[in-house]
Amino acid sequence: MRLSPRLNSFVLLTGAALLVPIPRTYSQDGGPSLTTVDTKDPPDAPEPQYMAASVVSLDEQSVVGQNRNNAGVKEGQHGNAKKPPSGLDPMTANISGTVIDVNGDVVPGAAIVLEGADLVDRRTAVASDRGAFQFDKLKPGVPYRITIEAKGFEDWKSPPVILNPDQYYLLQDIKLKLPASVTSITVYSSPVQIATQQVIAEEHQRVFGIFPNFYVTYEPHPAPLTTKLKFNLAYKAYTDVVTFAGVAFLAGVYQAGDIPNYGQGWDAYGKRVAAGLGDTATDIFIGGAILPSLLHQDPRYFYQGTGTTKSRVRHAVFFPFVCKGDNGKTQPNYSSLGGDLASGAISNTYYPQSNRGVGLVFQGFLVTTGVRMVNGLMQEFVLRRFTPSARQPN
Repeated sequence: MRLSPRLNSFVLLTGAALLVPIPRTYSQDGGPSLTTVDTKDPPDAPEPQYMAASVVSLDEQSVVGQNRNNAGVKEGQHGNAKKPPSGLDPMTANISGTVIDVNGDVVPGAAIVLEGADLVDRRTAVASDRGAFQFDKLKPGVPYRITIEAKGFEDWKSPPVILNPDQYYLLQDIKLKLPASVTSITVYSSPVQIATQQVIAEEHQRVFGIFPNFYVTYEPHPAPLTTKLKFNLAYKAYTDVVTFAGVAFLAGVYQAGDIPNYGQGWDAYGKRVAAGLGDTATDIFIGGAILPSLLHQDPRYFYQGTGTTKSRVRHAVFFPFVCKGDNGKTQPNYSSLGGDLASGAISNTYYPQSNRGVGLVFQGFLVTTGVRMVNGLMQEFVLRRFTPSARQPN
C-alpha cells in the first residue's frame, strides 16, 4: 500500500513523523494483504504515508506578503517575524522583500541600499527579474533603513527596522510611485506574476512553522498555475530537507518491520531509502506536475472556509475526485487519481518480487483515496489555524 507524498497535512497530524512516501502493505508470499507480515516480535509499523515539502529560494522568500493591500512595514518583532531558512546563522537576522509599483507590478533591476548605525553596516543589492532582494547575516538590535531607487520612479525609504536574533523579516508595502510630473500610464496586469507570488506564499506555509503545507491555497480567487509553476512546486516538494529526513527515518521503521522484503543490514536499509525516494518522485511529479500540465488541472486543495458546515464537508470529502481546471471550472480529478495509480504501477519495477502485483497497486490506490478525503477535512477545519503564514482573510 502506498500513500501519496502530497498528503502532507494529514500525515502531519495522524502519526507520521515526517513528510515522506511509505511503501504498500505486503504479504510474505507476494500476494496482496491489508496487514504486514507477522514475525516473532512483530513491530508496530506505522501506516505508510507521505508528506512533501518545499525549498525556499532567494526570489521566493522575499515576495511573500507583498500583494496584501493592507500590509505595512512593521518594526522588529511585530507581525513579520519568521524563522530563517535552514542553513542561516540562527544568531543573525535577515531582511527580504519584493519591489513593486503602486499598480502591483514587479520592478526588476531596482537599486536597494541598506544602511545601519555604522558605515560598515552599509550594503547594496539589485532587485532580481522578479523584484526580489535579500540581506542576510544582519546584526540584531541595530536600526536599519532601506532605500530603493528605480528609473522612472520616486525613491522609496523604509522606517527604522530593528531585528531580533533568528528573525526573518519580510519588508512589506514596498510600492514605488511615479514622479509627480507623470500624469497617466497604461498598466497591463500579468496573471503569471500574480500566480507566481501566490505560489511563493504557499511555499512558506508550514504547520507549526515546521511541516510544509504548500499544496493548499487560501486565496479566494487564485490565479491559474503555469506549467513552469506546477513543476517548480513539485520540485520544491521533492527537494526539501524534510522529505529526505523523513525517508531516512521511515526506512529505519520499515527496516525494523522487515517491509518490503529487502532483508536486513545496511544494504537493505539503502534499498528502502531508495524505494521511498522513488515513490515520492513519481507521485509528486506525475500527479502534481506532469498530468496537471497535460490536462490543464490544478493540483492544489482550494480552501473554502465559508458557507455551511455541510457544504464545507462536502467540498473536502470530494477533493480526491473533483478539482479546479486552469480555466477555473470544476473537473474530475484525473491528475491526482492517475498520478496515484501510475506511481503504484512504477513501484513494481523496483520493489521485491514478493511485494509486487496489480492487487497491491489498487489496494494502495484505494487507501490513498480514503486518506485524501480525511486530508481534505483536516485542511478545511483544522490546519489553517496552525499555519502561521497562511493568508489571512481581508
